[in-house]
Amino acid sequence: MQARAFVGLARADDEELARALIAEDPSAATVAWERFSPLVRRILKRALGPGQNPEDLVQDVFLRLFLKVHELREPKALGAFIISITTLAARSELRRRRARSWLGLSPDAAALDLRVVHPDPAGRQALKRFYELLDRFNSRDRLAFVLRFIEGMSLNEVSGALGVSVSTAKRSLLHVRRRLAEHVQRDPLLADYVTEAWKGTDIE
Repeated sequence: MQARAFVGLARADDEELARALIAEDPSAATVAWERFSPLVRRILKRALGPGQNPEDLVQDVFLRLFLKVHELREPKALGAFIISITTLAARSELRRRRARSWLGLSPDAAALDLRVVHPDPAGRQALKRFYELLDRFNSRDRLAFVLRFIEGMSLNEVSGALGVSVSTAKRSLLHVRRRLAEHVQRDPLLADYVTEAWKGTDIE
């Protein structure tokens, strides 16, 4: 019976899955994990940068989901709800990491081993420099850039994920894009990498 219920939920849309989570259907948690954990993991890896293992945070996101799903007013917006929880987790981790760095409790980001992230030496160097630049921005601006230009979300989706107005999200994106463009002009190695991140994607 449980196997049949799992198969049924696996074929269900997000709204049905959300209602099953709210009803504490035992199969719903597994289906939610299989459906959304790749997205959650990808956003966290892109937000935090190379050399970071996000698995503990991925599990934390789903723990928060299971605890907070009863607060979801529109079950059909389950995906957006999970992305917002993921964004909050990423922002908390970025703030924690910055505090540890300020206190001298974490290793230099430049010391991260990027060989398994990018096999090409030039690519590794560009990736390292790119995330060193992102480290200069606050967590909201950084995540706005990742969600819009790397994940390819719409401006409305970015604002929803960050819990800010569309105009605030737009200001964050303009600020990051302008600052990155200034750095790219002084660092040719970053030109292709950064341009590729927002190629074909406008602020609007």
